[in-house]
Amino acid sequence: MAEVSDKAAPVSRRTAWKILLTVAVLASAILGLVWASLGEGAEYYKHVDEARASQTRLAGKRLRLHGNVVPGTIVHQAGTLDYRFALESKAPRAHATMTVEFHGIAPDLFKEGAEVVAAGVLGSDGRLKSDRIETKCPSKYEAQRQE
Repeated sequence: MAEVSDKAAPVSRRTAWKILLTVAVLASAILGLVWASLGEGAEYYKHVDEARASQTRLAGKRLRLHGNVVPGTIVHQAGTLDYRFALESKAPRAHATMTVEFHGIAPDLFKEGAEVVAAGVLGSDGRLKSDRIETKCPSKYEAQRQE
């Protein structure tokens, strides 16, 4: 009867190099795909005060800016889809304002005082060139006051 050995056959150097090269190529391809997909689509999400404080670092980058529309600042050019308005941060955040220029169809809830997230590219002049606006729905429920 033949003896059965518990030892595995040794792997040749050539086979080991092939395995290592295959793993390196696959890892490089996966990292490249992840880098390419996140590079263009990545957007910073900042409140107005944070964006104002980091304005030079964020200039030229995609940004989602969260704030409230300052009353009296909405300017709509008749016959166009161009809007200009200012967003501000509210307490408890530090107060700051930033001008937004938007081209597109404004949401129904877009009005003075509305809580808005505007997405676009921050210019070196501190204005957000927005291509998308999202309005936050006001809460229908408020905490009941205890007397």
